[in-house]
Amino acid sequence: QVQLVDSGGGLVQAGGSLRLSCAASGLTVRAYSMSWFRQAPGKEREFVAGIMRASSSTYYADSVKGRFTISRDNTKNMVYLQMNSLKPEDTAVYYCAAMPGIVTRLEGDYRYWAQGTQVTVSS
Repeated sequence: QVQLVDSGGGLVQAGGSLRLSCAASGLTVRAYSMSWFRQAPGKEREFVAGIMRASSSTYYADSVKGRFTISRDNTKNMVYLQMNSLKPEDTAVYYCAAMPGIVTRLEGDYRYWAQGTQVTVSS
């Protein structure tokens, strides 16, 4: 049974940093493309960052490029999202997701989802 559990969200001031974690069980993160999505109140869920299976190529939404970094620890079977220089517009529920194919920006392509972790950035 596959389970993704994300954590690390919280309340932070603008300009601050947070690191989100995604713990996987029932699948091997290096064999899956792993991504982070987010959903702000009243908005659709959007792609934030992804890391390709095997090659570890990374992809980012333009809005977070240069501020966020996605990484993977194969030994711990975990995926991380380091978020720096946070802005109030980064406030959202963040979700870790996994799919067996290549990274895409479409949430419908992802097979497995974590429960979400709230990130709130105050101005």
